[in-house]
This record gives sequence, structure tokens and C-alpha cells, in this order.
Amino acid sequence: MGANGPTNPLVWLVAIICTIIAVAVVVIGITVFIGYIVIHPRVPVISVTNAHLDLLRNDYAGLLQTQLTIVVTAKNGNAKAHATFSDITFNVSYNGQDIAVLVANPFEVPKNSSKDLNYLVQSSSIPLSPDQMEQVDDAWKRNEIQFDFKGAARTQWRVGPLGSVKFLCRLDCDLKFRPMNGTYIPSRCTSKSK
Repeated sequence: MGANGPTNPLVWLVAIICTIIAVAVVVIGITVFIGYIVIHPRVPVISVTNAHLDLLRNDYAGLLQTQLTIVVTAKNGNAKAHATFSDITFNVSYNGQDIAVLVANPFEVPKNSSKDLNYLVQSSSIPLSPDQMEQVDDAWKRNEIQFDFKGAARTQWRVGPLGSVKFLCRLDCDLKFRPMNGTYIPSRCTSKSK
């Protein structure tokens, strides 16, 4: 018994309820953390895995025509959860001149699997400045031409009843080709996730 008398039972009840809530929050937090560790997720990635320069034609009037085949692979290295890819948009450009915007509908990639997105990029005639015409001529002489490839996709894992984990995969790379035969010069073109 304290100086002011016994503690009110209502105060004891509130203290017990608060303790139960605090323990529940800690247990749920630990469960989510352990679930994340057990799943041992590998972040989904998107990569340019293959490409080909089907056509590269420039004329004396300063017009450039090109056609590219680009294979983008969406990979889910997670052994425990399916991944959903959405909001997929890529931009292909040459020396600051936009050639095409590539998109894809949302799709799911099963556990430890991948899905290829095959794009055929055909440009209309692109007007080039004299400097750009000279760069295309130099590319023919060096037998190497470069296109910019930028874009992003949203990815999401469903982690059982615990909810989902979301990422944004960004791509920003150069696609290089040999104009003489159209072959792709492989380079690391894999997304960075946030």
C-alpha cells in the first residue's frame, strides 16, 4: 500500500493492455524481419540482354532512318515470391534525338524465372544537324554507333499475409552496335533499384 492508497485497478488494466500492444508490435516486427531474411530476396531486375541494328541509313539531305531489335529481360531471382512488373517505359534516342518510346502492359514473373520483352524499334526519318551528320559518318568509319536507352519499371513482391515489397528499377545505358553488320556490342545494361 502506497502513501496515497492502493493503485486503481483501471490503471493496472491500462498498463497491461499497453504492455500487450507493445509486445505484439515487437513480435510482428521480428516476424516481418525474419520473413524477409528467410525469403532472402534478390531484387527484381530489368536488363537489355540482346539487340540488333537491323537498319541504319543516312542520306545527303541529313535524314537518318534506323530499325533496332531490342530484347529486355525482366528477371525475378526470388525463390519464394512472384514479382509483378508494371509502369514499364523505355526511351530510345540517338544523340539527343528521340527515336521511340517503348512500353509494356503489367505482367507477373514467377519465382526464379524471367520474361523477355521483344521490341522492334522503327524510326521515321530523323533530321540531323550538320554536326550529327558528321557523327554518323564517323560512326560508319569507326564501325561503332551508340544509342541511348533509358527507362524504368515498378516491381512488387507479395510477401504472404505480411503485405508487399515495392521497388523502382531504373535503366540508363548506351546500346552500341557495329553498323557494318548490325551486331550488338554487349555491355552491362542492368537496372538499379530503389
